[in-house]
Amino acid sequence: MKKILLIVAVAVALYSCNRLAEGEYVITGNVKGIKTGLVFLEKQNPMGMGAQAIDTVKIVDGKFEIKGKTTEPEIHFIQIDKVNGKVPFILEGGEIEITVDKDSLFKSKLSGTYSNDEFNTFNTESNKIQKRMQKQVMDFQMKNMAAMNEAQQKNDTVTMNSIRKQYDLLQKDITDYTFGYPKTHPKSYISVLITQMMINNPKYSKDAEGIYNSLDESLKKTKPGKAIKQSLADLKKKPALK
Repeated sequence: MKKILLIVAVAVALYSCNRLAEGEYVITGNVKGIKTGLVFLEKQNPMGMGAQAIDTVKIVDGKFEIKGKTTEPEIHFIQIDKVNGKVPFILEGGEIEITVDKDSLFKSKLSGTYSNDEFNTFNTESNKIQKRMQKQVMDFQMKNMAAMNEAQQKNDTVTMNSIRKQYDLLQKDITDYTFGYPKTHPKSYISVLITQMMINNPKYSKDAEGIYNSLDESLKKTKPGKAIKQSLADLKKKPALK
């Protein structure tokens, strides 16, 4: 009986030690092919000009750890020193795991929190669709590049619009997946970012309000959620076109 009580006590103690306070995060990372070096945690510059480092840690035997606190989910980046490109992920409270593939950053894996699990799934599915479309898109571009350049020089809007419509048709699978995502994932942070994109796209803006209303209340309180609310209010103030 004493042994059982001791095991329970140890389990409770370990649980308490590993428990994070609200908003606290621990990022544990593994960098394939790099034993030592530096890792930069970056966020988007408030002025929209690139990214800025907010934390720096060392890679030790291919691994790194970053701890901190955040007030709400937000896109951040992992930058490995001397490696071109960045790994985007969602910084939020919780234990986040990132496996960085330095040779193919788009193959890097995210997990640990709901938003990053969803982001990883979204990226994986998007990459599959784009890979499937790649040859068709390249062939289309090669075939129509000269015609598009000529149409632009002549200001031939009929030809330009025709080529754009054909290109949009080629992109249908990825656009359907992207803009359909928020409808089935109302709690995913990716959904609020996509909805914000829809507001600024005349083809999809009419659907943005309905999707915004279906989002989880926690997403509406984020910066992009508040921006969507303001944009919708601004759109309603505009006079209707006669």
